[in-house]
Order: sequence, then structure tokens, then C-alpha cells
Amino acid sequence: MGIIAWILIGLLAGIIAKALMPGKDPGGIIITMLIGIAGGLLGGWLGKVIFGVDSIDGFFDLSTWIAAIVGSLILLALYMVFTGNRRHA
Repeated sequence: MGIIAWILIGLLAGIIAKALMPGKDPGGIIITMLIGIAGGLLGGWLGKVIFGVDSIDGFFDLSTWIAAIVGSLILLALYMVFTGNRRHA
């Protein structure tokens, strides 16, 4: 897959992860997009390392989307833990 496909999957995975994650998200749409892109890459890497599967088979493969969404959920949860308690002035 090309870089444009990864960006598109990451953007959509970030939106899906934000919809699935309970609680108030301290970030805006830009942060969600960036977390989604990084989460897609993280999910693909974790799929290879932990399960030994090639989770980046293609744009329309279910394993690609599941890996991207799980990676996005992990990063979004970490982001919420580290920034959720801060108060804006």
C-alpha cells in the first residue's frame, strides 16, 4: 500500500477509535487524525510482532482495518491518560 492509502486508513481509523472510546477526548480533530495515522502504523507493526501476521495485506482487507483501529485505540487511550487531567487556562 502507498503512503496515501496509509494516511486515509489512519484518518478513518482515528475517527472510528474516537467514536468507540468512551469519555471526553481532550484533543480536537487534528490530534485525532494524527493519532489515527500513527495508530494505523502501530497496529500494523503490533500485528506483525505479536501475532506474526501480515496485517497490511491491502486497503480493503479486514485485518488491515482492525489493526489500524486497535492501534488508534491504544494511542488515543494513552493520549487521554496523559492529557485528560490537565485544565485549560
